[in-house]
Amino acid sequence: MDSIPLSDSKFSLDASGVAGFFGGDEAVSAMATVHVYQGRKWLGWYNSPGSYLIAKRYGQLANSRFWDGLFPGVNTDPATLFELDGGKGPKFKGVESGSNIPETGHLASLMVKECQVKQGIDVPGRKTQPVGVTIVDLHYVPEATMTPRQLTKYTSAFAFIPMSVSFGTCIACALFRDWYSFSMILLGIVASGISCFVIGSGKFTFTHPIPAPGTPRGDGLLITDNNVIVLLGAEGAVNSITRGRFSLNFGSEPEYRNIGLCSLVLTTQFVAQLLLIPQAALFGQIMFIASLAVSWAYNSWLSSLDKAEIQRRLLLDVVLKNPMMTKYMLGTRTTMAVFVLLALNPSDPAKVLDDLLPNDTKVWKRWKSIILSRLQGGEKMHFQSADWDDGDFNGNERTLLRTLLGDAQAAYDGYSDHQKLH
Repeated sequence: MDSIPLSDSKFSLDASGVAGFFGGDEAVSAMATVHVYQGRKWLGWYNSPGSYLIAKRYGQLANSRFWDGLFPGVNTDPATLFELDGGKGPKFKGVESGSNIPETGHLASLMVKECQVKQGIDVPGRKTQPVGVTIVDLHYVPEATMTPRQLTKYTSAFAFIPMSVSFGTCIACALFRDWYSFSMILLGIVASGISCFVIGSGKFTFTHPIPAPGTPRGDGLLITDNNVIVLLGAEGAVNSITRGRFSLNFGSEPEYRNIGLCSLVLTTQFVAQLLLIPQAALFGQIMFIASLAVSWAYNSWLSSLDKAEIQRRLLLDVVLKNPMMTKYMLGTRTTMAVFVLLALNPSDPAKVLDDLLPNDTKVWKRWKSIILSRLQGGEKMHFQSADWDDGDFNGNERTLLRTLLGDAQAAYDGYSDHQKLH
């Protein structure tokens, strides 16, 4: 080609100053999907923006004096850096094993979120402070260490859009002999592709403790302010949620030299773009910006995907093999407590009831004794006037007792309907 388009223009686009920063947050967030989607690590060959921010973020994984000098900051665990770990879950109480975990971890927080977004079945009865109760039947015990199968999604097909634009603009610059823009787009493609491959080479694993032989069932409760999750299953299945974790393992750990080298390449790309893009012709600068813009749009789309939802699908569908989950909405905490007792059928219902409802006034003690008597005798919780017409109570106390017994009856009827459905 004899002349470059727009070569007579005196206008210049100095995009070098923003190339390393623009779209950085989106690029970092998009990179977090590389371990969960099948084939994603092979599809990073496009001129991605934000190279400096990506290098700065992932360079903190590299663990040595040299890398700490280049990329200062707190060294962190790969799973935490890629938001596959680090979440805080609610308190867990095991009703048979005696486990008491004040704060569970990331996988428990995923289970809580899944239960929160799930639509609940309304249980008729008195309404004051509605509480959700989700019964989770964990029928499958995962292996102690496993590699979850990666999800398949149309993200792979969409990756060819920024890849095609990047290669197309690179070829266009070569045809018109704008070697500055050609080399910078090509460098961006290579740096992004290698980084995506290296970071995606981490082995994504799930681990959980193996319980000792003879360990009782792991049935227990995850308790939040307005949701109670009843976990039913063997100890190995329940501790997959309460003590299991996702992790990323790299062959280069603990120093992660290969990630440090990728971060160094990305930093070099940023510096080279800073120096050479202003030397390019206007046509080449437009090609460079066009490749960045399309790549930024693709990264923005990837970063908009709900990563917590992706992890919930991996946990529930892949690791736990689709446990049966049914959510109910109870109108009062009293109704919730009785419903939970019926679902758990614990060996020591009195302790569980006191944990859920610590109230210990005269009326509450009488109500608890009636409920526990019916539970232990396997009797229906349909009450008559004789149950609340106690001569030791005044009118207000009898009214309160009758109301609480009505809550218990609503819970019993609701759980009876649950048993019919299952």
